[in-house]
Amino acid sequence: MDKKTVTTAARKRVALVAHDNMKPELTTWAVQHKDKLVQHELMATGTTGNLLQQQLGVPVNALISGPLGGDQQLGGMIAEGKIDVLIFFWDPFEPMPHDPDIKALLRVAAVWNIPIACSVSSANFLISSPLFDEPFDKQIPDYDSYLKARL
Repeated sequence: MDKKTVTTAARKRVALVAHDNMKPELTTWAVQHKDKLVQHELMATGTTGNLLQQQLGVPVNALISGPLGGDQQLGGMIAEGKIDVLIFFWDPFEPMPHDPDIKALLRVAAVWNIPIACSVSSANFLISSPLFDEPFDKQIPDYDSYLKARL
């Protein structure tokens, strides 16, 4: 598939997601990085979004709960270009029924070439990057040229 270059704005749309066992770790991490996070638009799946809003004291767009389709809702937003960064603290010890949701969300994030952090260490690397607060160019699928080639 052909690619095209798009510029991600300095003010990012950051999705924050955590499995139940990882919610304390994500909220602790978010509080530690509050000064940086609040400069961006924050969204999260249901319970995580409500917890973050309470802990950070700033608006967080809480989508529907992950098990009710929130992960897929985020995936759709990524495909629409409405999310720039995904911070997803998933539990590697979570039982298998969640595995398809995780794979689907991570797959769409990789397809649309958005930065992903899945642990405290990777989230620290991501948020400490100068690109977190600056515009940057990235390559994404050129869906228009794909459609033209198919018609």
